[in-house]
Amino acid sequence: LGRAKVRRRALVTGAAGFIGSHLVDKLMAMDYEVFAMDNFQSGVKHHLMQWMGFENFHLIVHDVVDPVRLEVDEIYHLAAPSNPILYQENPVGTLKTSTRGTTNILGVAKRTNAKVLLASAADVYGDSRTNPKTEDDWGFVNTLGIRSCYEEGKRVAETLMYAYHTQNDVEVRVARIFNTYGPRMRLDDGRLMSSIIRQAMSNEPITVHGDGSQTRSFMYVSDLVEGLVKLMASNYSQPVNLGHETPVSINSLVKKIQDITGSASRLDYSRPLIADLISRTPSTDLAERELDWRATVSLEDGLRSTIEYYRN
Repeated sequence: LGRAKVRRRALVTGAAGFIGSHLVDKLMAMDYEVFAMDNFQSGVKHHLMQWMGFENFHLIVHDVVDPVRLEVDEIYHLAAPSNPILYQENPVGTLKTSTRGTTNILGVAKRTNAKVLLASAADVYGDSRTNPKTEDDWGFVNTLGIRSCYEEGKRVAETLMYAYHTQNDVEVRVARIFNTYGPRMRLDDGRLMSSIIRQAMSNEPITVHGDGSQTRSFMYVSDLVEGLVKLMASNYSQPVNLGHETPVSINSLVKKIQDITGSASRLDYSRPLIADLISRTPSTDLAERELDWRATVSLEDGLRSTIEYYRN
């Protein structure tokens, strides 16, 4: 009899979410044994249905705030309510996920000698005025603001990662993720890209907060997943920005989406959001040097794929 195939075992937390489900797809294609964990607060089971019944796929309905007991080789820790509507409704729960949840995941890594990657966020930079953002920017943050439960949660999660690395020799990776979009986004999540697409496809007035001159950058989800896998496989342990370097104004983004959808929506300019940023774009020089990675999908191509997904 031949020997049973030994696969590398990966735990993905937040696996039924927008990014997590695409990462699961990638790991399954790489023939990992995948443990997909989600509490389905915002994740969607349908995103994972194509893997049900595969011997190397295991769905675990669990909240990372509660103790986690698994034996794995790698952990991609994506669990977090990144939806602004959800995390502002439940700031305490958001902080618990980032603190207690990350501590629980790091406990698994310590016990099983697993490598762990934290999906951090560009929000750790706060309202830093420097652009593009580089990893040595310590940020300019507000501990009492409307977004603080998410921003400070990500900052303390990063601190926990390096505390476990220093004290317990846990092998860690930290990805600071900038705006990401693509198929499986929730169009009702209150984020900029999804809101504009939803309104344009419905021919509703498109809400633009402020004068629309604010700039952001937008990374297609396949680029992000490639970056996460490369970071996990690398020997680099310090934080790394993952994002698209090309800035685009909100007005320009709206025009591109209108052109692709054929939308007749008018623009409805309103007051700027509280704590809205004038600009936030990453420098990805470090990722290119250490990971041989750079976002390559153009905004036009990514928008066409995303809008086609929702049309179908």
